[in-house]
Amino acid sequence: MIKKYIWLSACILMICFATTPAYAKVSAEEAAKLDGDLTPMGAIRAGNESGTIPAWTGGITELPKGYKPDTRHVDPFAADAKQFTITAANMGQYKDKLSPGQIAMFKRYPDTWEMHVYPTRRSASYPQRIYEASKRNATTAILDEGGNGVLNATESSPFPIPKSGVETIWNHLLRYRGVSFHRIYGQTSPTADGAYTMVTIDEKIFLPYAEPGATIESINNRSIYFLQIVTAPARLAGEILLVHETLNQVKEPRKAWKYNPGQRRVRRAPNIAYDNPGTASDGQRTSDQLDMFNGAPDRYDWKLVGRKEIYVPYNSYALYSDRLKYKELIKPGHINPEPCRYELHRVWVTDATLKAGTSHIYARRVFYIDEDSWQVVMVDEYDKRNQIWRVSEAHTLNLYDKPFVGPVLEAHYDLQNGRYLILGMTNEGPIYDFDIELSADDFTPSAMRRKGRR
Repeated sequence: MIKKYIWLSACILMICFATTPAYAKVSAEEAAKLDGDLTPMGAIRAGNESGTIPAWTGGITELPKGYKPDTRHVDPFAADAKQFTITAANMGQYKDKLSPGQIAMFKRYPDTWEMHVYPTRRSASYPQRIYEASKRNATTAILDEGGNGVLNATESSPFPIPKSGVETIWNHLLRYRGVSFHRIYGQTSPTADGAYTMVTIDEKIFLPYAEPGATIESINNRSIYFLQIVTAPARLAGEILLVHETLNQVKEPRKAWKYNPGQRRVRRAPNIAYDNPGTASDGQRTSDQLDMFNGAPDRYDWKLVGRKEIYVPYNSYALYSDRLKYKELIKPGHINPEPCRYELHRVWVTDATLKAGTSHIYARRVFYIDEDSWQVVMVDEYDKRNQIWRVSEAHTLNLYDKPFVGPVLEAHYDLQNGRYLILGMTNEGPIYDFDIELSADDFTPSAMRRKGRR
């Protein structure tokens, strides 16, 4: 009888743990580290022992000389001298600070792929309200049931002192990158010999979670509103995608609509998620690879490996320059490595493996997340044979007039077919507009329909 009671009690406890939220908030004492050994965003404030990573002292807090408001950002580190270049011939010297995906790139393109390494600049900085929100979230934010949503968080990444892998990916998903913005950018997927057709995409994005004073309750489970219009080439022009990104997509799936100019109709698009092909990507990225990862985390088990020092793309102002032309950047197999800047930074490593009973073309994905910004800067994507299939990079910089860290462009390399997708390019077009004022009313199916009729 006693054994039966113990067994029954254990079952009840297991049911309780399975059905109640996974609490992730930390104590006030631990959160106090965000004003001490840790930065407000949860990074280690000190440099490393060898001095190759400096201490964080606030990032860029003053506008660089020569920058004029509402113009393209000048490079505050243009005078930095290159320290060394990693190639296929010498990569063994640096193997402990390279990801498996980077090593695979050297093996796939031994004659053309290289990494130019510059002094580490911990340039990440944010508005004071974002720092305060981060510190506040540390003691209040919790994971919703199964880790598929977040509660009691606001404005900034919810878990600055993460205890699990899924918390780090939520930090990326909910990181601060302004409240709304408009961007017109180039995207292309060159053939193996480098031939390409440029796709032009016009996007408007509204992030209600980031609004001052926002709460999980006030945003009605909506974290992002997204409107995307393809404007070129002619064969694709007029396609429109509208997405209402829900905070917990298991309880309430992402809502999406597509407008097809040939049919002149707006239709619901439930397949705009997970491993369905991304817009005009020629099959070179999945829907959930945009922004390095987006959408629901429910198809993976997320393991927090820990922090690691690694060479990552950072302070990529040269890639943002309007002096760099697309024909100079886009090369066979990969982008031109010459204007790319790599630095040694500490990143959080999170290993995501596909859950049993679910499906995705990537059986495993390893994420490298910048500790200073919660921006995913690299991903190694594995196939079902546990071999690296694709390697993704986000080349970032600090938009110091806002301020926050964001990607200049994303590159997704396919090691099997020798092709890649590059998106986010603005070198030959207008810069992003982060001053545009948008609201949920700008992201309705009726508003989408009106745009399709123009």
